[in-house]
Amino acid sequence: MTFSKHEGFKACQVCELFDISKATLFRWERDGVIAGPPRDWRNWRLYTRKNMDEIQKVIRARKIVV
Repeated sequence: MTFSKHEGFKACQVCELFDISKATLFRWERDGVIAGPPRDWRNWRLYTRKNMDEIQKVIRARKIVV
């Protein structure tokens, strides 16, 4: 999937894809575990491919530790 400047995945899509809660996703962002995504004109988060890769790495790392 390619992104223009104003495209990306919504938080609910990311959560569904990775089977995590919004609270977890936003906590990782707040704690600096993942980079904050760009936002659209409504100030909604739009996660990019780079953000998705970061999230996937965090999930993989946590599975190894557990």
